[in-house]
Amino acid sequence: MVQVKRLAKGLGWFVLGVIVLLGIAYGVLLFYQEPVRAMVERQLNSHVQGYHFTLGKTHVYPNLSLDLINLLIVQTTHPDPPVAKIPKWHFGVQWRHIFSGVVVSDYLIDHPTLYITLPQAQKEVQDEVPIHEKGWRDAVYSFYPFKINEFKVVGADVTYVDQDPSKPLHLTHLNFRVGNIRNIRSPNDAYPSDLSLDGNIFGSGRIELKGHANFMAEPHAGINADMGLEHVPLEPLLPVTGRYNVQLRGGVLSANGHLEYTAVGETEATLKTLMVENVRVDYVHAAETTVKEQKVGAATVQTAKELHNKPATLVRIDQAEIKNIEFGFVNEAVQPPYRVFLTKGELHLNNISNQFTEGTGIIKLKGKFMGSGATLVSGTFRPETKSPDFDLNVKIEKTQMRSMNNLLRAYGDFDVTEGLFSVYSELSVKNGEVQGYIKPLFKDMKVYDARQDKEKSAFHKLYEGLIGGIAKLLQNRPREEVATKVEVSGPVENPKTSTWETVVNLIQNAFIKAILPGFERQVTQPKT
Repeated sequence: MVQVKRLAKGLGWFVLGVIVLLGIAYGVLLFYQEPVRAMVERQLNSHVQGYHFTLGKTHVYPNLSLDLINLLIVQTTHPDPPVAKIPKWHFGVQWRHIFSGVVVSDYLIDHPTLYITLPQAQKEVQDEVPIHEKGWRDAVYSFYPFKINEFKVVGADVTYVDQDPSKPLHLTHLNFRVGNIRNIRSPNDAYPSDLSLDGNIFGSGRIELKGHANFMAEPHAGINADMGLEHVPLEPLLPVTGRYNVQLRGGVLSANGHLEYTAVGETEATLKTLMVENVRVDYVHAAETTVKEQKVGAATVQTAKELHNKPATLVRIDQAEIKNIEFGFVNEAVQPPYRVFLTKGELHLNNISNQFTEGTGIIKLKGKFMGSGATLVSGTFRPETKSPDFDLNVKIEKTQMRSMNNLLRAYGDFDVTEGLFSVYSELSVKNGEVQGYIKPLFKDMKVYDARQDKEKSAFHKLYEGLIGGIAKLLQNRPREEVATKVEVSGPVENPKTSTWETVVNLIQNAFIKAILPGFERQVTQPKT
């Protein structure tokens, strides 16, 4: 019994000694908190280029964990506002892996707030040194030398302000995690690291990403992941799309796809499904934006060519659908300005890709041209080899011509009070050659109306009356239509353009060269 009491007493003194030692250690740690804070702040500022750091305080723990509290990050070129506020950044040793012969750590960034403006973003894009090469890793390893094995962000709030501060892009409740970065588990797997991302986009939208990666692969890290978007509103993107002359109103987007990027640079990006609903899109062309449009167009074509010329890169759209879209083209470079548009549009895309081995892509578009003309556009697109390769059929029937008056005034200097417009076209482009036709028809057209045109000059009234009179003389009596047909054949003007640029150019040239001047050609034709 005496021995038991002595043992218990000795154990008590041992526990008390451990507590005292821990207390002393903790006191020492508390004493060194400010020197640690100053050292961490100094290391961050000395290693990371282009940014300045202010650290509120630090906590150092006996298990070698470290917390950075109230870390403020500003971009030196554009210091207002700060780009990031981090209430807590935790560093901890993953002791469970100590038996594997490695000492690694995990990072947890808790509820950070990021606020990025357009000038700040432009500075990063224009900087010759990429952001990931500005010394972030060296800075962290200088005060916490254990190599990272897990990185986690919880509850991030991200705001991006483009041109209009009143319309920021806002992402909330973002959670990101990547684990097993050092491939300690399953080192022989192609993608041993797990990763995930989820959060809210622009209020009602949702993003989710799940997959795996290999950050230790050579010569490049690899990733293999699925991503989904649900009910993402599109109108908040207006400040960004407006810089490219694209005006958005309404619309929601849902999509899911897959991305794989291998260690040797092979890329497969597949959009499995895409759904866009209830959106109005206008492309606005103005004289002052012509140079910018040309630069953007050239960059787009170059990107498309680069994707095509990389056989290791596969980009594919399995199925895309856009419902209840209104798409318009606004031309402010002429007088009067005009807008041509398609309402109640439905667009379907199937099997669109950049690789010939993926087969033929199909496009189908239905809607109402200028709100009244039944429209059907269908086409088959083959991935390009040396030049665009596609077949396109266009049918627009019984468009109320009064809705086209601004267009007619801009190019023909006349307008109409009645009439129906239709156009039919079949175009085929292959091996750098285009074949097909454009056939516009005008029915029951009335150009001159004394009540509508009483304010116009006598010469203009005579001009419009002449057009209307000649149209009546040339009518196909059984159908009461004015028709002309333009054959389209020969080499594509620039076989190095992309497929979509070729489509736009053909339609634009055909419309301007065949449809609108058709009125004047009818006037100058000899009467029989």
